Amino acid sequence: MKTAKISALSAAILLGSFAAPGAWAADSETVVIGLAGPLTGPSARIGKDLENGAQLAIDDINKQHPTIGGKAVTFKLQSEDDQSDPRTAVAVAQRLVDSNVAGVVGHWNTGTSIPAARVYHDAGIAQVAPVATGHGYTKQGFDTSFRVMGHDDDGGQFAGEYAVKTLKATRIAVIDDRTAFGQGLADEFIKSLEAQGVKIVDRQYVDDKTVDFSAVLTAIRSKKADLIFFGGVDSQAAPLARRIKQLGMDATLMGAGGFVSQTFLQLAQKEGDGVVALEPGLPVDQMPGGKAFEQAYQSRYHTHIELHAPFAYDATRVLVAAMEKADSVDPAKYLPALRAISYSGVTGQIAFDKEGNLKAPSFTVYKVVEGKWQPQTVLGGAQPK
Repeated sequence: MKTAKISALSAAILLGSFAAPGAWAADSETVVIGLAGPLTGPSARIGKDLENGAQLAIDDINKQHPTIGGKAVTFKLQSEDDQSDPRTAVAVAQRLVDSNVAGVVGHWNTGTSIPAARVYHDAGIAQVAPVATGHGYTKQGFDTSFRVMGHDDDGGQFAGEYAVKTLKATRIAVIDDRTAFGQGLADEFIKSLEAQGVKIVDRQYVDDKTVDFSAVLTAIRSKKADLIFFGGVDSQAAPLARRIKQLGMDATLMGAGGFVSQTFLQLAQKEGDGVVALEPGLPVDQMPGGKAFEQAYQSRYHTHIELHAPFAYDATRVLVAAMEKADSVDPAKYLPALRAISYSGVTGQIAFDKEGNLKAPSFTVYKVVEGKWQPQTVLGGAQPK
């Protein structure tokens, strides 16, 4: 069948006999799940984290010896490197489709997920994004697109309210990295401020490769900002935080997605203290299966979770759970089950709205205190009905 990724010869070796395809197909099947993310380049640590989470899920599923459609099924992960580049992501998506994967976990960011989504939709297979928080990913209207964490419309709203109501910021400046994620998040943050009657004092732009923030910060300093919101990720947020301190600016740096990682702490060093960030999801130790997952992750990979591994784990598990519920690895049959699913995952309860977004997502506000990310409060997260 289309979604089985195994040759007759490979199957024969697997079963220890040179049987014809028709003889083994009734008994056993290898089903491939695709994983797409940045496995090389500046974001490789995040891509590897996603791959690790997905592989743990595959291993746990196979330990349960699943049977689907009357066949013993073994799941396999096929990882592809999109280099966090939109054009490469489209090529990667087509490669996964051509490999007859049964479904895809990925991509990492919004800029790669949006163009790749059309490829998966045209092929009729599910794409479950573990991250990709830009709302535009699911607003394309594809019934094959899903995500297992909250999107930036909600994140921007919560971040804006927290900046004004809790941090008591009154003079707020905004910087974004001009990516689909960063600019979209900044726009939603500004909408939240405007809804509260707050106007920003300045908006500046960089690109996703900027390392020297002196010029934009000099402009912002002249506006006497007491809070700087950055739409971007950890590798740039860290040098930004350092430069704010080096310039002697009395302004809190805030983000809302992609800040809370070990990489930020390592790069920012002591200048990271006081930085505030809102991240989709619960803190790992508050996730229903978080502590057990973290222990399993560290035991397997001998390192800390970088950022999003639990979400990649759940994206993989919920995809397979839909196949088991439909008793089929055929996307045409399991997609309706995936759209209707209610699954108890490591990260929390997973159910999707009509666009494929996670229902009732949670967000956590973190602050760097003495070199560590410390959860401050959890926002949102009512259980779906």
